[in-house]
Amino acid sequence: MSQPHRLFFLGCAVWAYKDWVGDFYPSGSRSTDFLKLYSQRLTTVEGNTTFYAIPSPEMVNRWVEQTPSEFQFCLKLPRDITHRGQLQSAISDALSFWERMSPLGSRLGPMFAQLPPRYAPTELEDLTAFLEAWPHQQTPLALEVRHPDWFIDPYSNTLTTLLKDLGVGQVLLDSRPVYSQDLDPQLGSTRRKPNLPVQFTTTTSFSLVRFISHPQFDVNLPFLQEWVTQIKQWLTQGIRIYFFVHCPQEQRSPTHARQFQTMLEQLEVDVPSLPWNQLDDSPIQLSLW
Repeated sequence: MSQPHRLFFLGCAVWAYKDWVGDFYPSGSRSTDFLKLYSQRLTTVEGNTTFYAIPSPEMVNRWVEQTPSEFQFCLKLPRDITHRGQLQSAISDALSFWERMSPLGSRLGPMFAQLPPRYAPTELEDLTAFLEAWPHQQTPLALEVRHPDWFIDPYSNTLTTLLKDLGVGQVLLDSRPVYSQDLDPQLGSTRRKPNLPVQFTTTTSFSLVRFISHPQFDVNLPFLQEWVTQIKQWLTQGIRIYFFVHCPQEQRSPTHARQFQTMLEQLEVDVPSLPWNQLDDSPIQLSLW
């Protein structure tokens, strides 16, 4: 496995999206084949499904069977763990969830805990206890905070120090594209995504980026160009990067991800080719200027 392949992974939030059939997936594809087809095109998935329901052991085994060994699942901790109050009381459940996912083996990338907007810096002691209990040596953990106070000092500096001390990653949510221009009213729900500052920082040996793309790809270009520069720098530092592209029109997410891959390649960032490019369909052409 080449060094770039170990350091950069690109994907979307889900794989089971039926409207990708005939576009991202071949016409006539069955839902039972979606994950296999997805892993033949992209290299990681956020696995947002685990936020809502914990898969059975049999399903986890099927995920292993349907994906190559280098594919990475970056799974979100269930909402029953992160959104029901104090985290300390959910430590046992969090460890049980980790054990349920552990058969993924080499396919298990960093998990992440997305905290609700109400979870404020006043809960620092509770957060610290939860993070200290996580089995970091077995599976890395990343944290996404959404209360605005976490992004201002002294709380921002306190959080950064805590994450660095414990080897916890910081999820970088970039929702700037969907706030930069008006969206179709039908996409208004996207505005429920937090409009928070983007801090181009790392707290450990990996970074997990969640990029909320505007449906019109050109709107995303100035923000993605910033990410190209940042990713190039992180790769030279040996930082492992998991980059996830979301779009309020989910049908466009895979194409936007592939267009970002094209940007990286055209600007000579040392990232591995997508498995998607080994299929028979034509690669996306993108003009940056």
